[in-house]
Amino acid sequence: MNEKNVFAAEDEILPDESPDVLSFCAEEDGERLDSFVARNANISRSQAQRLIEMGNVTIGGKTAAKNSKLKKGDIAELIFPENEDCDAKPENIPLEVVYEDGDIIIVNKPCGMVVHPAPGHSSGTLVNALMYHCGDSLSGIGGVNRPGIVHRIDRDTSGLICAAKNDSAHLSLAAQLQDHTMHREYRMIVVGNLKEDSGTVDAPIGRHPTDRKKMAVIKGSDKRSRYAVTHWRTLERFSGFTYAEAVLETGRTHQIRVHMAYSGHPLMGDTVYGGGHTTFEKHNAPLIDGQMLHATALILNHPRTGEKMRFETPLPENFTEILEKLRRMNQ
Repeated sequence: MNEKNVFAAEDEILPDESPDVLSFCAEEDGERLDSFVARNANISRSQAQRLIEMGNVTIGGKTAAKNSKLKKGDIAELIFPENEDCDAKPENIPLEVVYEDGDIIIVNKPCGMVVHPAPGHSSGTLVNALMYHCGDSLSGIGGVNRPGIVHRIDRDTSGLICAAKNDSAHLSLAAQLQDHTMHREYRMIVVGNLKEDSGTVDAPIGRHPTDRKKMAVIKGSDKRSRYAVTHWRTLERFSGFTYAEAVLETGRTHQIRVHMAYSGHPLMGDTVYGGGHTTFEKHNAPLIDGQMLHATALILNHPRTGEKMRFETPLPENFTEILEKLRRMNQ
């Protein structure tokens, strides 16, 4: 196994909204560094150990030793390694560019497009398209397979995603993800009727204990899970479904999908987490392209000017058509 490709074989799903450099603060004395990194980065201990051995983990800005133990207040930083399984190539794939300047590019990603190359998806990704569109003007921090990529959204989730065109912008956006000044607003259709007008799901998320391709709410003292909070607001109710908005307070893998399923309202079309089984979904399967989830707004501070910027994009056509069908059913 290529040492630089620590995540490919063991981690088939990656965090949706995580920078390529992560920082964590120790809250107690004496915890082993490998255990601390594994728990906070949602990776296995063996992966954490290899990252430490490769010099990708620091404590207080200094490269950490394999047998390090943390003191309360220590800042551990994880630098994601370059993925060298496949060398991404520019591809002339159409992009819907919402905004672009010398520092950032905002793209409306379609449902079905993978963000960056990985085993099984070596081409046709957003990265391949960005490399063709931007040439050499992408941050190199993400490595050969993730140039410019600061955060991710699921393959079957559509909507806004921001890429960095230089390393300074990349680091600024990564910091904004960590302090939540950069965030997205989503629109979704869930199965069942949300009884309240708004609510919050506060439940820790970690890798599913038996299905490694899924995430799950894991409570108790299990250190595999990480703090996760999703706020939602009802927009429109139908017979058997609800159109709603979701805002992430944290950015865990599959967070909205897992939290809504946990609350008893899986996303329409999300067969991984319990959707896709109603009569309406089966009859309208050609229109339901993956889970009905769209990142409709992206808010950030411009990495060069500091200006607060808000970008919005309309719902995809199939999403709008599904809503119209539900409205007609309610008449």
